Amino acid sequence: MKFSENWLRQHVRIDDTRERLVETLTAIGLEVEDVAPLGESLDGIVVGRIVECAPHPQADRLQVCQVDAGTGAPLQVVCGAPNVRAGLCAPLALVGATVGAMRIKAAELRGVASNGMLCSAKELGLDEDASGLLELPADAPAGTPLSDYLGLPDASIELKLTPNRADCFSLRGIAFDVAAACGGMAVESVATPMPALGEGSVAVELDAGADAPRYVGRVIANLDPGARTPVWMAERLRRSGIRPLSLLVDVTQYVMLETGQPMHAFDRDLLQGPVGVRRARDGETLTLLDGRDARLDDGFLVITDGNGTSGGRPIALAGVMGGLDTRVTTDTRNVFLEAAHFAPSAIIGRGRKLGLHTDASHRFERGVDPELPRTAIEIATRLIVEIAGGAPEPVVEAVLPEHLPKPVRIGLRRDRLQRVLGLRIEDTEVERILRALGLAVEADGQGWQVTPPARRFDLAIEEDLIEEVARIHGYDAIPATLPGGATRLVVAPESELAEADLRRQMVARDFIEAVNYAFVDANLLETWQASESSVPLANPLSAELGAMRTHLLPGLVDALARNAARQQARVRLFELGKVFARASGDAGLAPVETRRIAAAAIGDARAAHWDAASRPVDFHDLKGDLESLAGLSGASLRYRPSSAAWGHPGRSADVYASNDGEDVHVGWIGELHPRLLRALDLDHRVLAFEADLAVLQRRRIPGARPLSKFPSVRRDLAFVVPEDVAWAAVSGTVRAAAGPVLRGLELFDRYVGKGVESGCKSLAMGLILQEDSRTLTDREVDEVVARVIAALQGDHGAVMRG
Repeated sequence: MKFSENWLRQHVRIDDTRERLVETLTAIGLEVEDVAPLGESLDGIVVGRIVECAPHPQADRLQVCQVDAGTGAPLQVVCGAPNVRAGLCAPLALVGATVGAMRIKAAELRGVASNGMLCSAKELGLDEDASGLLELPADAPAGTPLSDYLGLPDASIELKLTPNRADCFSLRGIAFDVAAACGGMAVESVATPMPALGEGSVAVELDAGADAPRYVGRVIANLDPGARTPVWMAERLRRSGIRPLSLLVDVTQYVMLETGQPMHAFDRDLLQGPVGVRRARDGETLTLLDGRDARLDDGFLVITDGNGTSGGRPIALAGVMGGLDTRVTTDTRNVFLEAAHFAPSAIIGRGRKLGLHTDASHRFERGVDPELPRTAIEIATRLIVEIAGGAPEPVVEAVLPEHLPKPVRIGLRRDRLQRVLGLRIEDTEVERILRALGLAVEADGQGWQVTPPARRFDLAIEEDLIEEVARIHGYDAIPATLPGGATRLVVAPESELAEADLRRQMVARDFIEAVNYAFVDANLLETWQASESSVPLANPLSAELGAMRTHLLPGLVDALARNAARQQARVRLFELGKVFARASGDAGLAPVETRRIAAAAIGDARAAHWDAASRPVDFHDLKGDLESLAGLSGASLRYRPSSAAWGHPGRSADVYASNDGEDVHVGWIGELHPRLLRALDLDHRVLAFEADLAVLQRRRIPGARPLSKFPSVRRDLAFVVPEDVAWAAVSGTVRAAAGPVLRGLELFDRYVGKGVESGCKSLAMGLILQEDSRTLTDREVDEVVARVIAALQGDHGAVMRG
């Protein structure tokens, strides 16, 4: 929300300086994001009217102007601005005035005397426009000090508002907070009804139920189409970040900024019948004010014109933007003003769905006072009639009272207030704060009964009122008090590894933790082919954050790519966070949340060092990192070739872990597919893994067992197996066949080459056998070896070597 300081001070009488006002706004939760002082040093700068303009005899781009400065005889000023011309009114800096860092003196430019300087808005610090002279209205009185004419000095103040403070998207809403914090009262706003001077009217109909429970309209006939926006209004709009366009549009914008009620103006002569509000129909189209054609569905509200079998043609997108066909222009003589109340749920996300973000939708999405439409119509009517004349017709209102928000009384207990804040605030101060905020207050035995105004959607329970008292009284006035009472210490279970341990392990292995949004671009998930079961957001913050992430890797690799684009050749990132999947079955169920850990790396396996040769990171480096995490809890991981769309064939694997004797899929590890890397515009090989956190955190509690006093026996065996048989499958078969006497299994050689059939490989392993109660006999060892050989031959077609 951006506004003029002088405009605000018309709504609340305070003596605080600008610096104090800015501090107060931030202290009460209305964070000031920017303050732009305007017209601080305009002494000696007046309104000048160019009476005559002739080319400079010695310079093609200069003009010799005779300027009326209200001093009697015209002043001769040489000017090179592209828009300089006879009849133009513009700021004139007289001799002796200061413009920026330059002091104006009488001078000669190419042999022609110049007694002053015609100025642009940028030179005066009023705007960024430096394309030409600041053009003032043609009726600006020559010689008037510019600061008086433009209402300067002033400041443009911009607030960063939280979504719950929808009431502060208006000068009136901010004024109540400032009055309460500064010990004053907001100036009473009076919207005296304008009497109807005509009998004509446009009927209003509602057909959207609770989505649009109130609609107010009024026709103003025979206004002057040549009337221009007065300078005081145009300046207030400009200092609020809105460019003045035309009188009718500017009045609706002005009323919206002042009251918080969005409005729209239709050309009455372009309307064909009753104006209504209804749901849009699938496939219906509407050409909006910005020229784009919006294709609608039944999720949108539209303003319609005329009855007919179709329920009237759409002429505006309710709560978002008006239509092109019925817009007001500089030729409009009869205008139909509208102001309505729309439920936030009916407007949220509608503009964003069309790629639009308007001031109206921004307010309606957060909630607008349902009592404001008639007030806004009256204020706008008076402004238009005073500036452009015209005959207002009767105000027409359609309302569905049963769907309008009802005021709710909230009890505020004195004891509860003291207990929550930790200090006692005098009753008179509490009542002053609440009344200054515009709340109706009645004292009772325990405290107060408070009725918030309709504009305060954020006040619903007792704690909301306590927060209001606290922020206005001042958070710095609340003493810091340590909590009392006994604190029960909760011991972390030994069976669960803390996330902090996993973080420390990843940092120890030279990774940097990243924190990404849980929201991602739906197109990014499509690129990864990971959009199955994704959860779209009904009201995303932006199109780039439109879906809940189904995996950590898309966001993590995106962060890695941004680092690589900034000339970082070696990047190693990890992240712990939740992923989300659509719940199966009932569509109303909440998404399924799973905590995971992921890591991604590019570049060399180790940082550059003079004593070690560099080599690129590979699959086994990331596998070692993942195994180091599993080693913290004792988890046993197994790997099988992966068919994941984002994985490089033959260089990626699915990760499994044992759960109650069964292998459960818990993650993925490997190299990203080159096709995906091209789509992500990444020129590096990316190695990564992602695994469920629960598996890595589930720790087996160690138990003591005595060491066997009897010797172990080792048998080395070598088998030839097909190349596609994984060691994990071989080791599983060996362990199952050998039984409990197998105390260790080591793979100490893998050979491919001469002596081994093509398409096969030789695996040499050592079996370590031992019993706790006796020494194994040769016969028992031979039986175990025989079982292993038979199992490998039966399960994998293994042939024993040698």
